[in-house]
Amino acid sequence: MISDLAQSDTKLLRWLGIRSQFSFQSSRFTHASASPLSIAYRVGAAFSAKDRRFNTKKDLFSFNPKEQSPEKQPYTGRPASGQDAFFTSSVGNSSNAAFGVADGVGGWSDSGIDSADFSHALCRYMTKNAKEDTEEQELAARDLLSQAFADVVADEAIAGGGSTACIAVGHTDGFLQVANLGDSGFVHFRLNAVHYYSNPQTHAFNTPFQLSIIPPKILARSRIFGGTPLRDFPKDASVTSHEVRHGDVLVFATDGVWDNLSSSELLQIVSRHMTGFQAWQAGDKGTRIGKDLDALTAEGGIPKGKENTLQTLLAVAITGEAKAASQNSRRDGPFAKEVQKFYPHEDFHGGKIDDICVVVAIVLDTAKAKS
Repeated sequence: MISDLAQSDTKLLRWLGIRSQFSFQSSRFTHASASPLSIAYRVGAAFSAKDRRFNTKKDLFSFNPKEQSPEKQPYTGRPASGQDAFFTSSVGNSSNAAFGVADGVGGWSDSGIDSADFSHALCRYMTKNAKEDTEEQELAARDLLSQAFADVVADEAIAGGGSTACIAVGHTDGFLQVANLGDSGFVHFRLNAVHYYSNPQTHAFNTPFQLSIIPPKILARSRIFGGTPLRDFPKDASVTSHEVRHGDVLVFATDGVWDNLSSSELLQIVSRHMTGFQAWQAGDKGTRIGKDLDALTAEGGIPKGKENTLQTLLAVAITGEAKAASQNSRRDGPFAKEVQKFYPHEDFHGGKIDDICVVVAIVLDTAKAKS
């Protein structure tokens, strides 16, 4: 019986139990594109743990993969973001970029497990694997997630837990591939409009798809008392491909955002700042990209303390608005509306307090910026 196994066998059984359903098949690819290799991804992030006040001067991060020097390591720290985590890195020695978010599933706390260890480790390994990638063929988003998941499973320091993830690999020719598993997600804004948004993956209401490690004791308990612990795999992630353009804004966020703000509300926030700084400019022929986008997204582009780039300012603004909405008992967000729809007897109103993590990437065509 699993409950009688020696401690030294626990890791092996955990790995074997996962491997029975986790067959890794590389999806690396070479895509043809007529676009010039001039696309850069200017990335900023902001975060706030549900039990902490949001500090707009400290709870943020800015990263520019194209300007990343070999000596300067990508972000690998563990921010004060609770069970939410994020990562951003260049891919190998190229100017391609990898970035995204992961959300540790809080339900594991009922079993005495903090999923923050899982989600932060997942992002740490994705950073490491992206940075160390040396393959000639392009790194696929699902491969990056699969490799990191395998690393988490093999990590003796992680006893169990689970996490959702929404990650991207962006290429210098404008090809963006996204792998989304669970109820984290992303939205793609273009010229003052919502161009695309992801749909959550759930087994049932408030029950997202999740990568997980299930300790033997929990597996044994489920066999005795019934029930099946949730366990999804990278192969279950929804993979989408996108063509990004100069001036596009990509927002990746955990459900602390999506439960409290709609895509249209995010557009209002993004539009207010993009138009306010003339990064998007309205004219007789519609919206166009401002000539100062390069400067605005470079370090020091926004002279306002530490949120000194436009992408970081957007991440801070979205995080702050989601935080305020989550604590507002009179403002019904998307989560409240879903509860009212499926469980009208609950009389649930207001926001949903949760950890929040936001990664914003502003797309820059360096050739257009120079011209």
